Amino acid sequence: MTKAQVSLRGKDILGLRTMSVPEIELILDTAREMKHIIDRDIKKVPTLRGKSVVNLFFEPSTRTRTSFELAGKYLGADVVNITTSASSVVKGESLRDTLLTVEAMGVDIIVMRHEAEGSAHFAAKAVKPVIINAGDGAHEHPTQGLLDLFTVKEKKGSIAGLQVAIIGDILHSRVARSNIWGLQKLGAQVRVAGPRTLLPRDIEQMGVKVYDRVEPALEGADVVNILRLQRERQQKGLFPTAREYARIFGINPQRLALAQPDALVMHPGPMNRGLEISPEVAYSEQSAIQEQVKNGLAVRMALLFLVLMGGTKIETTA
Repeated sequence: MTKAQVSLRGKDILGLRTMSVPEIELILDTAREMKHIIDRDIKKVPTLRGKSVVNLFFEPSTRTRTSFELAGKYLGADVVNITTSASSVVKGESLRDTLLTVEAMGVDIIVMRHEAEGSAHFAAKAVKPVIINAGDGAHEHPTQGLLDLFTVKEKKGSIAGLQVAIIGDILHSRVARSNIWGLQKLGAQVRVAGPRTLLPRDIEQMGVKVYDRVEPALEGADVVNILRLQRERQQKGLFPTAREYARIFGINPQRLALAQPDALVMHPGPMNRGLEISPEVAYSEQSAIQEQVKNGLAVRMALLFLVLMGGTKIETTA
């Protein structure tokens, strides 16, 4: 199937593992068009007028939730945000009942983040609105994976043949998994590095090169994607101290120098500056971290447009 034959209309966006290459390419191409809207003085267009999007977040979020909210509003949709603390979940309502309640209100899309792996797949089976996975536990974060692909392609021109190093807390990272699936499908070679206690036992089965030291993983890398150390998901004892982690695995200018001179530095945010990444690296000329945020908005606009409108013409005037 070619990209021209692909349609995402009405399709749930659950993960990159099951997404085809033409589908990924369609999203990235559409995101490039959407980025032009973000750069305009007047950003609002009527493309999704009359459509409704609910952001249902059971975990904290700044970038993902805000960018989905702005994505819907820039395209003219009505957007409602629901967080756990402000919902009937605190009264004991189940996930299924919450989903059914939202469905009964006639919404078109539910963007959902939940701490349980597989929760997005459960939601897709439970209700009729399109489900977009905004992160399900340590399973996948497809929109972060897509925005990272978009950023790499934008900066490097092509993804095929690139050496990409993903560094840090791989075990708890849904971002790492989505990136690995997406990067490999587009022809990149992926390396992962972190403490053995923060590497999944079966990670080699995903087709990546695995290192328990950061230096060999960085050698000659074209892209360095540094993951947040997810202390909120971890048990104690997975590494000695934060200071030791920063000393052994933190990406500083000396370690980054092992990569290609023009290596692209990425981080999904929020950053633990001085822990997994030094300020000198985070704010260097090689860093695309802030551009990732902007690209995340473009990708999420593209997804809302594609799943609701199927890729028909974007209306650019209000």
